[in-house]
Amino acid sequence: MSLPQSIPDVIDVTRIAGPEATVDGAPSLVIEVPHGATTAADFEAVRRLLKSPLPADLIDFFFVNTDTGAPELAEAIAERVVASAPTRSVVLLRSRIPRTFIDCNRRLDASLAEFKAGGVAPGLMPWITAPDDVALLRERYDRYVAATRAAADALADDGATLLLHSYAPRTVGVEVDLKIVESLHWAYDGEQLTTWPERLEMDVIGRGPDGTLHAPVAVVEALTEALRPLGWRIGDSATYALHPSTMGWEHVVRRPGRGLCLEIRRDLFVDAFEPFAEARIDPTRVARLADLVTPALMRWWA
Repeated sequence: MSLPQSIPDVIDVTRIAGPEATVDGAPSLVIEVPHGATTAADFEAVRRLLKSPLPADLIDFFFVNTDTGAPELAEAIAERVVASAPTRSVVLLRSRIPRTFIDCNRRLDASLAEFKAGGVAPGLMPWITAPDDVALLRERYDRYVAATRAAADALADDGATLLLHSYAPRTVGVEVDLKIVESLHWAYDGEQLTTWPERLEMDVIGRGPDGTLHAPVAVVEALTEALRPLGWRIGDSATYALHPSTMGWEHVVRRPGRGLCLEIRRDLFVDAFEPFAEARIDPTRVARLADLVTPALMRWWA
């Protein structure tokens, strides 16, 4: 099965191979960043094509809601995996479609009730109302999903999938509706911000709605041990469950014990977290995170 190719404005596909890996060998690991559109340029490239009346200053929601740091961490982990196992290769999948408009980690046929039950935002945002916009975004979404499924098909028999996300340091209680920007500025204003609960440094999104654990136990145990000396906490689906309304569900349950969905707090990637600005990722912080996560992932092949 051949690997997918990069598609401009849709997905970046990168193969990182160890020095002893065969050119056409099946990858051992696929790292997907479904919310990998993290720059203002990513946002503007889509915004200027849309006809729908968008909320004012919607880019502020984009900065708060995109997975800052995840693409950089994915690359750092891949480099360490192949350094540890020179015969293996890793494929990186980075979405370039802002979830501000359409979310590549959602099943678009899921209902609003299903999204609410899963504690996640909808797949197509409520401000996308023009039929031409729906068609454009859906076409890009379909191409992205097809590429991720092709990459999963190309995995080696002992291959695994890592879904990397990052989340804001606090859970703010706002609705994703036409007033989202106004609501976010209220939520992040001064003393109001300190009233919201602080999130864990990491959270394994691995339990289904019925409580069944789908995450790889050995990998999670190793990651927990790695974080303990730092005093960092790791959750067991503490933020939200692994829900069938997400594409992450498909990737994790497809190969039992061979898929891991991981949320990492965004302030761990930067010197100072700023909600309404493009993040300046600190390479030293990324390296520290990769050094913690990679040995745990290697338990898949221990």
